[in-house]
Amino acid sequence: MGRLVIDGNSVYEIDEACIRRKEMQEKQQRMKNTPPKAQNGRRQGRGTR
Repeated sequence: MGRLVIDGNSVYEIDEACIRRKEMQEKQQRMKNTPPKAQNGRRQGRGTR
């Protein structure tokens, strides 16, 4: 069952399954656009001393 939102004399039902699908799609899109992290917990870039 979805959540009900009451706005004055209007009542809306929120489709929670639709919201979850949209959040998952946005999360997957963010993961595609994020650069990969360094392996073994080391920073990328200049060497260490």
